[in-house]
Amino acid sequence: MNNRYNNHLIIVFALEHYNPLGLIRSLGENGINPIYISVRRRGPVACLSKYISTCHHVDSVEEGYELLISIYGNEEYRPYVLFSDDKTVGYFDLHYEEIKDKFIFYNAGKTGRINEFMNKEKILRLAEKHGFRVLETHVVNVGEIPENLVYPVITKDISPNSGNWKSDVYICENEEELREAFAKISSPVVQIQRFVDKKNEYAIEGFTVDHGRQMFIGTTLLWKYLIKGYYSPYHDVTMMKDMNMRKKLLDMFKEIGFEGLFEVEFLIDKDGTYYFLETNFRASAWNYSSTVVGMPLSFLWVKSMEAEKIEQTDEKEFENFTDMSEVIDYGKRVEGGMVSFAEWLKDFKEAKGTYYYNKNDMAPFEALYEHWDEYK
Repeated sequence: MNNRYNNHLIIVFALEHYNPLGLIRSLGENGINPIYISVRRRGPVACLSKYISTCHHVDSVEEGYELLISIYGNEEYRPYVLFSDDKTVGYFDLHYEEIKDKFIFYNAGKTGRINEFMNKEKILRLAEKHGFRVLETHVVNVGEIPENLVYPVITKDISPNSGNWKSDVYICENEEELREAFAKISSPVVQIQRFVDKKNEYAIEGFTVDHGRQMFIGTTLLWKYLIKGYYSPYHDVTMMKDMNMRKKLLDMFKEIGFEGLFEVEFLIDKDGTYYFLETNFRASAWNYSSTVVGMPLSFLWVKSMEAEKIEQTDEKEFENFTDMSEVIDYGKRVEGGMVSFAEWLKDFKEAKGTYYYNKNDMAPFEALYEHWDEYK
């Protein structure tokens, strides 16, 4: 099995999930069978893909990091390492100087630079600087309530690696509810943001090279239905046509100096206003949506890094379609009583992109029966 591109080993290093499965399939469908360092999490998903050449199972990011260096740290050609979760990105960012001469990985040119902009307050201020609208936001220690706070508000961890991510998200209608939320939040510092009764959310999937000076946009996604305080697993997938938004994003990535896969998220208010929410400095769960229309982000990032430029011909036009994270969507809509199984099955069959089911790589989907509760 071929696990190299231009003599460079290709390695996916990630928490076990269907997110790295998208990276692995995108590489495998383009002739590269990556090495996979799988950090145990819940049930097996990505590690079951037929496209993997070698799979290493580890119990922590730290253990995987040591394994990576010990086995692959002395290659003649530096291996590429691709990520799909915040913890791994943040850990490698803090060790940038130690391994920059051994591996090629998502980075912003110096130690700690990505972590700096994982801070939600920092990235919001940068987005505001470059012309994006942002919601009124306060950053406080847990237990502190800003003066003249207007409700409702939503709480979030200040960084994806500081607390319990979605478990620290609470929508509070008044001060009493906020104080109750503080008692449950694990992060010592929290972002309190004005909660908007949104019309939709919008996500952009892409990558950058040349330390942010060149940017590639694959797909953009709009939610098919909304879940209060949660993301939607069923989407309309579209092309990005807003050149002004594209320029602002490129200017942001230039200033950060980031090169790697990314996702940028926006909230759309009832009046159609787009509010910048956050940047994920890694492949999102929706990265495979670009692959199904001929733009495999993980493969194209490696290709573009090697060429030191993005080929304009790699960006494809496509017709709008739907995609579905079928396990979560089934749980929310069928088990949650929103639609019948027959209605859901019709949507599933019509979805052009799915995140477990793949007729050419069935083992991750077949494992659902045994590990259903773990996947949900």
